[in-house]
Amino acid sequence: MGVLQMDEIQKRLLREIADLHSVPEGAYNIRSNSEAAGRRSTANIDIVSKTDVSGIDIHIKPGTKKESVHIPVVLTKTGLKETVYNDFYIGENADVVIVAGCGIDNCGNQDSEHDGIHRFYVGKNAWVKYVEKHYGSGSGTGKRILNPGTEVHMEENSFMEMEMVQIKGVDDTERTTTAALKSGAKLIVRERLMTHAEQRAISTYVVTLDGENASADVVSRSVARDDSFQKFDAKIVGNAPCSGHTECDSIIMDNGKILAVPGLEANCVDAALVHEAAIGKIAGEQIVKLMTFGLTEQEAEEQIINGFLK
Repeated sequence: MGVLQMDEIQKRLLREIADLHSVPEGAYNIRSNSEAAGRRSTANIDIVSKTDVSGIDIHIKPGTKKESVHIPVVLTKTGLKETVYNDFYIGENADVVIVAGCGIDNCGNQDSEHDGIHRFYVGKNAWVKYVEKHYGSGSGTGKRILNPGTEVHMEENSFMEMEMVQIKGVDDTERTTTAALKSGAKLIVRERLMTHAEQRAISTYVVTLDGENASADVVSRSVARDDSFQKFDAKIVGNAPCSGHTECDSIIMDNGKILAVPGLEANCVDAALVHEAAIGKIAGEQIVKLMTFGLTEQEAEEQIINGFLK
C-alpha cells in the first residue's frame, strides 16, 4: 500500500506536512487514521513495529549516507485519539534526513488528537536533520489537538538540526522537547509557529549540555493573532565548558497573548549561555511602505508575516 491509494483529503494533508505528492523515495512509514497505510525499509534503514505499544522502531545503520526516512501521520476521522511511540536509533557516522509531522482534518463535532512521542539516539559523529510539521484543517467544531514529545540523546561530536513548524489550523498543542548532549555534540532548533482564533500553543525545551564543547542554539519565531495564546519556555543547562543560546522573537496582533520564559542554568564556570526575547507588533512604517507598492493593508500584513516566518 502507498500514498496513491489514499483519498484526496489524506493526500492533501501529506502534501502539507511532508511535501509528499507520491510514494516517497527511501524508507517510509505512513500512518492514517490509526492504521498503517504503507511502509518500506531499505538496506540501511529498518522500520519495525513495536509489540508492546503503538509505534515503530527505526534502525539506521552506522555509516548510512544521504538517505531519508518519512514517517507522516494523517487523521481524517473525528473523535480519534492516539498516542504513538517512535524510537530512532541512528548509527555512528550516519547522515540522514527524517521527515515527520501530523495533519488533522476534522469536519465533525468531536475532538481529534495525536500525541507523538519521538526518541532519538544519535550515535557518534552522526548528522541528522529532523523536520516536523503540524497542520490542521476541517470545518467541524471538534478540536484538532497535537501534543508532540521529543527526547534527544546525542553522543560525542554528533550534530542534529530540528525544524519544528506549525503554521495553520491546530487548536491546541503542547510541545515538549528535551535533549542531552555529550562532548562536541551540536544541536540547532528552529521553531516557526502561528496561532489564530482561540488557539493555544505551549512549547517547552530543556537542553542539557553535559560534555565539553557541546553547543545548542534554540530559536523560535512566532505570530499570535486574534485571541490566541502562546508560551515559549526554553531552558539551557550548562554542566561543562560549553556554549548555549536561546531566542524567542514574536509578533503579537489583535488580542493575542504571548509569554516568553527564557531560562539559563550554569553549573560550570566555563559555561557560556545567552538568551534573548523580543515581543512586539508590526511596525506601522513597514505596512505603509508596502502599501506604497500597491498592496492593501491586509496584504502588507500578510507579506510581513510570511517573510518573518520563513
